[in-house]
Amino acid sequence: MTATPVAVSPAPDFTAHSTAPRQRYVQCASPAGLHRIAYTEWGAPDNPRVLVCVHGLTRSGRDFDRLAAALSSTYRVVCPDVVGRGLSSWLGNPAYYSIPQYVGDMVTLVARLGVESVDWFGTSMGGLIGMAFAGLKDSPVRKMIVNDVGPHLEPAAIERIGGYLGQPVSFSSQQEAIDHAALLAESFGPLTQEEWREINTPLVHEQEGAWRFRYDPRIAEPFKQTTPELAALGEAALWHSFSAIEGPVLVVRGEQSDLLSRETVAQMIEKGRNVSSVEIPGVGHAPAFLHADQIEIAKRFFLGNGADAS
Repeated sequence: MTATPVAVSPAPDFTAHSTAPRQRYVQCASPAGLHRIAYTEWGAPDNPRVLVCVHGLTRSGRDFDRLAAALSSTYRVVCPDVVGRGLSSWLGNPAYYSIPQYVGDMVTLVARLGVESVDWFGTSMGGLIGMAFAGLKDSPVRKMIVNDVGPHLEPAAIERIGGYLGQPVSFSSQQEAIDHAALLAESFGPLTQEEWREINTPLVHEQEGAWRFRYDPRIAEPFKQTTPELAALGEAALWHSFSAIEGPVLVVRGEQSDLLSRETVAQMIEKGRNVSSVEIPGVGHAPAFLHADQIEIAKRFFLGNGADAS
């Protein structure tokens, strides 16, 4: 009896896909109604291995362009603009600019992506969202980098951020707006003028002859209404979430960070289940992950077998 040959489909070649980003949107909900989340997507759209990269408080998903391009041969990299920022909608009620709403939006985004699990890179606010998301029962988050943030935030940094958040500033030119954004983010590290322009251009737009930031200034309202009691409750909830995370976590700290202390990093290692850390010299809050040495940290962690990035 002659065996019938069986055709075997070749493994998909995700490395052949263009590294150019694609702009996408997904509809989400808050108690105030519906809104759209914008995201850029890199790599093969059918790649089931997904990395979600989430930005800081007033930033955008385009902060991750270089990191996404570097990992797009292995991952489908998805970089959302958190609601109220970038190309995403603004909420009708600013009271919902909060971690629970952001986590709900990310649940919807992951459902749209159609995958069972994701890896996560979260800078500052994006790290807080990641910790809350990954700590949920049956969370799809598998491995996570938390970039310069922890459950405890240093009060001096919160005061610094509150000093500029939501201020009604406008500029006469795009370059003036980009330079101002660079001044606010100077602790990211020693970036060139071209690099500042690369990551800050998506943050600004022209309206009625003036250049303004794209983020909703009302995100400052819940931030400034946070009492010490509410802050303590929020920190306790984040510690609870963080201690429940089952997958490997790498905590990245900028050596000069005023938001994430070495003491908090030590507590995260102690209280977490599978946590390692790395400190990047010469930068503060938060490492920009534009340069090859920092991108290599992410590659070693996500493409390796454990929580160690060294």
